[in-house]
Amino acid sequence: MKTLSAKSILLIIGGGISAYKSLELIRRLKERGAGVTVVLTAAAKHFVTPLSAASLAGTKVYEDLFSLTDEAEMGHIELSRSADLIVVAPATADLLAKQAHGQANDLASTLLLATDKRVLNAPAMNLRMWLHSATRRNVATLVQDGTLFVGPNDGDMACGEYGPGRMAEPLEIVAAIEQALQHDMELPLPNAILKGKHVLITAGPTHEPIDPVRYIANRSSGKQGYALAEAAKRAGARVTLVSGPVNLTAPSGVALKKVETAEHMLAAVEQALPADIFIGAAAVADWSVAHIGDIKIKKQNGTLPKLELRENPDVLAQVATGASRPPLVIGFAAETDHVEDYAKEKLIKKGCDLIVANDVSGDVMGGDNNQVTLISHKSIEHWPSMSKQETATRLISHFAGLLK
Repeated sequence: MKTLSAKSILLIIGGGISAYKSLELIRRLKERGAGVTVVLTAAAKHFVTPLSAASLAGTKVYEDLFSLTDEAEMGHIELSRSADLIVVAPATADLLAKQAHGQANDLASTLLLATDKRVLNAPAMNLRMWLHSATRRNVATLVQDGTLFVGPNDGDMACGEYGPGRMAEPLEIVAAIEQALQHDMELPLPNAILKGKHVLITAGPTHEPIDPVRYIANRSSGKQGYALAEAAKRAGARVTLVSGPVNLTAPSGVALKKVETAEHMLAAVEQALPADIFIGAAAVADWSVAHIGDIKIKKQNGTLPKLELRENPDVLAQVATGASRPPLVIGFAAETDHVEDYAKEKLIKKGCDLIVANDVSGDVMGGDNNQVTLISHKSIEHWPSMSKQETATRLISHFAGLLK
């Protein structure tokens, strides 16, 4: 049964004799439909080889924090956040200590510190190491931080002693993974700067129908809006994402409302209010067709069809001036020329608190990077080009500061 279908597991294999069990764990996870990405510590390679782990996982094995190729292709930040759950098996005393004290001197420990997902540890070590007061303190710290554990079990040790310290069996770890993934594995930022706040975000384009097969749209991919939703969720907020038609998956734990047209978007936004912050990142079409064809409009001897356009409702302006206005209203301005001038005009005309402006004359719409300018009633702030994920994280931090 594919109980883990479409789930992604980042498996960190530590250096211990029980590392051989992790190969069986990979096989069991793959049987259940999970995708498995493996990270080997330097010590783990004394017990299992990268080739054996890669062969079972069917994906590349990661080993080195300072691999320039990996940093260019994925990077340790993305690797730590692309999984649904991080599993450490075996979790050695050294790995537990690094987690508890926030050390990041190799790939495994850096991933564990940078992740926004929960971690499931399967400890394995000598019984005296497990019972040592330092390990007990580390485990207590990790439990308080929300880290999950499975095992260790009592049993014979490789050193000849008997007691607690044997790594849980692969099927026990699989069961713990299945149980963990029934809950939200997202971790808010440590300071939870938006804890208890409701953030309402619009994203993507709108599709305004002409007839049953054609529509008016724009090139918005929704990537920036979805990245903002993810960043707000990490910051501890309750997030509602009202999205036009995009080919993206909503971040875990975010309430998604799918819409097609500007009118649908406005209705969904009004229904989701009240909110503490409204972020209008969607590229809402300015116009729609006044009379939508019931059937496909056909070409008629070279005569062009007459399309009467009407102005769409202004979602941002209606939120900013409405009775349920959030304390903080943020608009986006995607312009191809006179970016700052048009953004300043929009700030005043719409009645919002801040405009995030960007020049979309290049490949911003649909691309992975963004360069924004923040325009308020008091200041203008230019930000450098960065990924849309990093832009989102910085924006959410900025918005949280404005809300105080």
